[in-house]
Amino acid sequence: MSYLVSLVIGIAVGLLYGGLDFRSPAPPAVALVGLLGMQLGEKAWPLGKQLVAGWLS
Repeated sequence: MSYLVSLVIGIAVGLLYGGLDFRSPAPPAVALVGLLGMQLGEKAWPLGKQLVAGWLS
């Protein structure tokens, strides 16, 4: 359900930007790379904690 809400909000913001003839703050490729980095960082944090806990025990 949260993916659907995200998609709807993203489309709404895109339509708003288009309607106002406003350029997005970042080019799409840069924005997608940033989102990918956020996702990788979010997944890497718990993995890193597990690795460190394993080394220390």
